[in-house]
Amino acid sequence: MDSQFQQEQEQLNNVKKVIQHEVDKLDSKTRQRKEEVIHSRKHFWDEIKINVDSFDDYLETVLAIRQEAQALAVSETTHRHSFQRLSTLQQMLDVPYFGRIDFLEEGDSQSEEIYIGISTLRDETGENILIYDWRAPISSVYYDYQPGPAQYKTPGGVIKGELEKKWQYLIRNGELQSMFDTSLTIGDEILQEVLGQGTDKYMNSIVATIQKEQNRIIRHDRGRMLIVHGAAGSGKTSAALQRIAYLLYKYRENLNADQIILFSPNTLFSNYVSNVLPELGEENMQQVTFQEYLYHRLSNDFAVEDPYDQLEYVLTETGRPEYDARVSSIRFKASAQFLDVIQAYVKSLEKSGMVFKDIKFRGEPIVTAQEMEEFFYHEDLSLGLQYRLEKLKDWLLDKVRALEKLEWKKEWVEETIELLSDEEYYKAQKYLAKKAGYTRENSDDYDMDTKALARLIVRQRLRSVRKRIRSLRFVDISAIYKQLFENHGKIQELVDGESPKDWPAICEVTLQELEQGRILYEDATPFLQLQDSIFGFQANRSIRHVVVDEAQDYSAFQFEFLKRLFPAARMTVLGDFNQAIFAHANEKDDFQELTQLYGPDKTEVINLTRSYRSTKPIIEFTRRLIPEGDQIIPFNRDGERPALTTFENHDELHAEITSKVSELKDQGNESIAIICKSAAETEKAYEALSDIEELKMLKSSSIEYEQGVVVLPSYLSKGIEFDAVIIYDASEKVYGDESLRRVFYTACTRAMHGLQLYSVGEPTNFIEQAMEEGFLKNKPVTRKHG
Repeated sequence: MDSQFQQEQEQLNNVKKVIQHEVDKLDSKTRQRKEEVIHSRKHFWDEIKINVDSFDDYLETVLAIRQEAQALAVSETTHRHSFQRLSTLQQMLDVPYFGRIDFLEEGDSQSEEIYIGISTLRDETGENILIYDWRAPISSVYYDYQPGPAQYKTPGGVIKGELEKKWQYLIRNGELQSMFDTSLTIGDEILQEVLGQGTDKYMNSIVATIQKEQNRIIRHDRGRMLIVHGAAGSGKTSAALQRIAYLLYKYRENLNADQIILFSPNTLFSNYVSNVLPELGEENMQQVTFQEYLYHRLSNDFAVEDPYDQLEYVLTETGRPEYDARVSSIRFKASAQFLDVIQAYVKSLEKSGMVFKDIKFRGEPIVTAQEMEEFFYHEDLSLGLQYRLEKLKDWLLDKVRALEKLEWKKEWVEETIELLSDEEYYKAQKYLAKKAGYTRENSDDYDMDTKALARLIVRQRLRSVRKRIRSLRFVDISAIYKQLFENHGKIQELVDGESPKDWPAICEVTLQELEQGRILYEDATPFLQLQDSIFGFQANRSIRHVVVDEAQDYSAFQFEFLKRLFPAARMTVLGDFNQAIFAHANEKDDFQELTQLYGPDKTEVINLTRSYRSTKPIIEFTRRLIPEGDQIIPFNRDGERPALTTFENHDELHAEITSKVSELKDQGNESIAIICKSAAETEKAYEALSDIEELKMLKSSSIEYEQGVVVLPSYLSKGIEFDAVIIYDASEKVYGDESLRRVFYTACTRAMHGLQLYSVGEPTNFIEQAMEEGFLKNKPVTRKHG
């Protein structure tokens, strides 16, 4: 084994020399290309002669600008690719590869040694591959097979052969630490070492520890939708990000990062995962939260409620008189049934119910809402809404043109001309001279016609009216949406089945917010669905792949909307119904309903049941918090059992947490989370725990996840992991309602190495089973708090 180890170290040294040689060459080229880009930007206009005297001169100028811009774009792209490759090679100096397979292809007499790393590396001749990219077809053998018969797919067909050996390497700072000849996909030694490390402020790549079931997700390439239902800590998000890297590698000729969009649960999470693709030498995909999209579309007309504000209401406002109606409203408006209501309502608008706004100029109506309604419904009712709106728009523009011919003769125009400044008068003359065919040199010879000036003033004043008409702002979408709730009986004409029993109360809650210029989170997507069904969907056909993380937090309504928003895209959906903490979540524990979005024949569901994030004692505890938790399989990584400590008051609690944080720091934990139920509880805890050094509070508005000691609400911890987690108050008073079981489970599953629960008073009944079976230590306080 010593000689084998020595041979492998020599192999590693030789590979490092090739990488270093490539780094040195590319470093020089990258610096040169950077200087070229800077020079091109600095002297962009030097080579361009601006001349617009004639149309030919103007065209020549435009072509020259375009040519220079294209040359600059090519230089920038070349520099960006060189810089990305240089960054990848520099990473490979530390860890050139992590695995090797000895594969004997059918028909060959000698096996080939295939070293696998984060990127392909050829020798200095360029003819031989020293390292294969983990995404290359042959690399799938490493993840999918034990020694024995094996095969892999290539564009030319299936290659069969024999996997003779599989090696795994632990390399740090370019030095071979250890190596394993294994018959497992990933040897426990490697995975234990990786999982036993502390957390980082960014999620890391998992290419060295990809499991067989994760590899199936990464290389999945069929149908329109892939649904990954995975237990907390099963690596579904990591696998999805490697999947994006794989797609960018496989389809690099016709797919780029800008054509992929990831919907993240919040900006904290977006920042947390932002390092994975660059670590693999790929550009980051677009990242957005669904709330950011809603805000972009609606914020000009409404104050848009945040989903976390909605959740905060559900968690903390149970005593409000309208609470039950609001929760019922959230659930109904998230359902496929309400989507049917909106679609039926749009259909009914073809016959009646469209609401318009007066088109006014100088305080007087050009066309009234009543006149627009009469014109709209005077048209052939078999014609679609969008076609009739186009005809109405053209009719309104004709009315504006007719008004323009009359308006320029009025007294207000004459008064406006008299009040023009010299500068305004000069600009008007230049503009009219140009329209009359005068050049810039002889425009002063133009004798401005007062009538032409009057018409110009009227046309400019009417510009905003025309803009409003062209953008269909004469349609009162807000009033059309309100109509659904103003007539309580209207729902019976539209709903397929029973309407909610508290529909009148739902209507009251909805109208109250809309009247005050606010739109609730549960109303935002239905409102956009209604608007786009009337005006035409603002579809984005450039996006080729959509990834939705924490999919259990999205409603059936929202998924249907995303499908229509990105009609050319395939979709990867990741979630865990045991972490479905929003009020619209149903009791189902699978994504069966979602398989209907594109149809079962175009959809595949992959279930991940093995959890890697937490130690085995933590998973043994957390899986007893939820129904069917016995299906979750813990990875065999040892650690301390979670512990519960109960106090009589909050003063004792705060003293103990302060002491516990100090103890956890001394043990080497770099990220410690104190997780509260809500933002309100988080703020109180933050104030009370001010003695903890450098304590940070995370809010829904926080942009970056920071290492250290943080206090945060349960829902912001989703998707993030911590070395140690403290549940601030796991009491029956705080977590007594069954609806909070998933919230509690989500908070507990954030812990990698240590989990401590505290309770002021009687603890929540969620933990009874774990305590009875011995998976939670009931730890008494060993010191007095004064």
